[in-house]
Amino acid sequence: MTQWGSCQLGEDGYSAIQILRHYYGPSIYINTAEEISGIPTSWPGYDLALGSTGQKVQHVQEQLDAIATVYTSIPNISPDGIFGPATERAVMAFQSIFGLPQTGVIDFRTWFRISHIYVAVTGIAELA
Repeated sequence: MTQWGSCQLGEDGYSAIQILRHYYGPSIYINTAEEISGIPTSWPGYDLALGSTGQKVQHVQEQLDAIATVYTSIPNISPDGIFGPATERAVMAFQSIFGLPQTGVIDFRTWFRISHIYVAVTGIAELA
């Protein structure tokens, strides 16, 4: 919208809603939500590997298990928050399918590829 002057309005101190109302009238409003469910969580900032435990492990296990319903060569896993041999096998299968190094470790690159594929197979992006 910079070609229409929205950038200048922002530089002049207009808020997002004020800019929208400038172009679309005073009846426009922005809905907010207390919570949006299903949105993938952020990378934990460290690799997840055999022996890792916790909420981030369970989160990625849930995503991998959902992906496995479409990509059936990825073994189903039980999201229990424990990165055991079954999770490692699922990660390696995922990495193989999507052209990543087959390390069985969920590094930054693998985490975001899992998130990307999860959004695609679950249709979350279509809800926005």
